[in-house]
Amino acid sequence: MAITKPAPQRVEPEGRHLNSPLLLTIVLLVLVLLQSPIRRALAAPVMQSWTTVFVAVMVQALPFLVLGVLLSAAIAVFVPPSFFARALPSRPAFAVPVAGAAGAVLPGCECASVPVAGALVRRGVTPAAALTFLLSAPAINPIVLTATAVAFPGNPEMVLARLLASLLVACAMGWLWLRLGRTDWLRPPSRPSHDGDSKGEAFWGSVRHDVMHAGGFLVVGAMAAATLKAVAPESWLRAAADNPVLAVLALAVLAVVLSICSEADAFVAASLSQFSLTARLTFLVVGPMIDLKLFAMQAGTFGRSFAVRFAPATFALAVVVSVLTGWVML
Repeated sequence: MAITKPAPQRVEPEGRHLNSPLLLTIVLLVLVLLQSPIRRALAAPVMQSWTTVFVAVMVQALPFLVLGVLLSAAIAVFVPPSFFARALPSRPAFAVPVAGAAGAVLPGCECASVPVAGALVRRGVTPAAALTFLLSAPAINPIVLTATAVAFPGNPEMVLARLLASLLVACAMGWLWLRLGRTDWLRPPSRPSHDGDSKGEAFWGSVRHDVMHAGGFLVVGAMAAATLKAVAPESWLRAAADNPVLAVLALAVLAVVLSICSEADAFVAASLSQFSLTARLTFLVVGPMIDLKLFAMQAGTFGRSFAVRFAPATFALAVVVSVLTGWVML
């Protein structure tokens, strides 16, 4: 009887994989070797200014971010999507403002609003209402409005201006979808994100994901705000801030690029004190509705055909409504 030799197993050469402990060790060794130049760099006035702004933004924003993530996870896991379908009026034109107002009492960041809106569409809610909720929930919920009041203690009118402008944009986009939207642009998800998990597993999984995801964008946003304050020449910032049109457009684009979580964006906006309240209001209205991460999430949830139409329209309408609201209220 022939004896079959076992196939030789491929042995992976050692030392080719860079795991996390090894990477951390290398980074620590580099920091130790370069501690003298690093210490001199941190002692520079510009770095001290950068560190002050960065730490201030992070310390102010983190409590609201954590609270928002916990509440968002609880709503996403423990509140069934069918509840929203039963609570909305049957007529789509009336369901749009009701869905927009629902965002004022349901805390959650934009990272959570996209999957929730997808679940609403999957459960039979009219897309116009689901999209209105998608835009309003991260912009006008209690956590965001409280954070805005804390970030602008000397300008309480910013809270009301943000509420009204964001709600107007959300409802206007919902009605615009009723008029011009097409169902073949939508590709809603086929199953929930935490299908098969227990409630506890789904809750903590959502918390871990949102903390890592939103927290990372907060760090990037705080770093960008600190860099803008500490490095950008004052004459550049003054030139942009002194031109009303340029100031609004600059902060609108900055909101898209920075992609800051809505629970924390008010503190970044407050740090941009060179700019007018209207320009900073535009930053606060645009950011929770359309930024780089939201565009990717909307394309993944509803399809690219939807995102390439919905995102530019939302951006343009948010800028126009913010300017008009700021002109009247600020």
